[in-house]
Amino acid sequence: MEPVGGGGGGDRRGSSPADPRSTFVLSNLAEVVERVLTFLPAKALLRVAGVCRLWRECVRRVLRTHRSVTWISARLAIAGHLEEHCLVRVNVHILPQTVLYMADSETFISLEECRGHKRARKRTSMEAAFALEKLFPKQCQVLGIVTPGIVVTPMGSSSNPPQEIEIGESGFALLFPQIEGIKIKPFHFIMDPKKLTLERHQLTEVGLLDNPELRVVLVFGYNCCKVGASNYLQHVVSTFSDMNVILAGGQVDNLASLTSEKNPLDIDATGVVGLSFSGHRIQSATVLLNEDVNDEKTAEAAMQRLKAANIPEQNTIGFMFACVGRGFQYYRDKGNVEADAFRKFFPSVPLFGFFGNGEIGCDRIVTGNFILKKCNEVKDDDLFHSYTTIMALIHLGSSK
Repeated sequence: MEPVGGGGGGDRRGSSPADPRSTFVLSNLAEVVERVLTFLPAKALLRVAGVCRLWRECVRRVLRTHRSVTWISARLAIAGHLEEHCLVRVNVHILPQTVLYMADSETFISLEECRGHKRARKRTSMEAAFALEKLFPKQCQVLGIVTPGIVVTPMGSSSNPPQEIEIGESGFALLFPQIEGIKIKPFHFIMDPKKLTLERHQLTEVGLLDNPELRVVLVFGYNCCKVGASNYLQHVVSTFSDMNVILAGGQVDNLASLTSEKNPLDIDATGVVGLSFSGHRIQSATVLLNEDVNDEKTAEAAMQRLKAANIPEQNTIGFMFACVGRGFQYYRDKGNVEADAFRKFFPSVPLFGFFGNGEIGCDRIVTGNFILKKCNEVKDDDLFHSYTTIMALIHLGSSK
């Protein structure tokens, strides 16, 4: 670390030692050290924890203050800045256990100089993914996907107006710390034409079967334009869709990161990924905005249905999974209609999501003692949609 104090002046020769007063302060006054450390990214905190016992205890206290879900978000700020995705240029100040990030396909996979060259696109995608993963500690589970468009709440406050970014460089990363009483597990099933059936233990290991505390599953199919991919996605979802859980997600362009994988990702593969959320403290609800929802009035009516679920808004995240066919063109050249409607009814809940190639979900509420519509009453045809939007709320329990 750079010496503190010891400005200039005086007859000094060579390198001067640190000011004894500064050394004393940074070695003995925990309040000062703790304040300084709050400005460091999480990975830097882990490094400086080895300086001395005082600093180690200060690092622990700083990290303990970052136990709520937070996020980083970004969009293109400087035109022509192509050497790295804008999301990679953000420091991470908490120590997450699980990270879910989404970035736009156009710039995350195929930067300008790489268009038209499949091998170059693969390389660029992996380089961006690796750079983003370096922001997080090694023990962190990272799931990253790329989609045609992004829905994001700017950093700074959960009350910031969410933005529907249908075109242009953008992305976000949701950072989940370790939360008492809640388990978040990533899962990944790769389509193998020779073996489409999943083993029961594969589902059990990631909390999708034999798990009475399972409450929510975010599920995403990638590279679904390939033959058999959509059927495989429906097959995977059908293995756990008859339980009383919230299902929400959709079809995305590609899988970019899954750090739990032992082998490098094949960007040309087809599969299903997602996160399972388990814990009795979790409450959740989803609503479906079908093709009849085509103006501000009907969009707000859908949000009223979601509001009626009475999901607590503190420590709650909103998700929006919309078809690329919706957005400003669907609403007669008026942008941000659905995100604005969400903010009107949920003023303090951050909203995240994407514009993708198909949506998964239905109207449903799951709380501790009430279920609006049981999953076994919902057919597969009612879970998979196009030209729709799925809005979801996930409440992760009251903050302690």
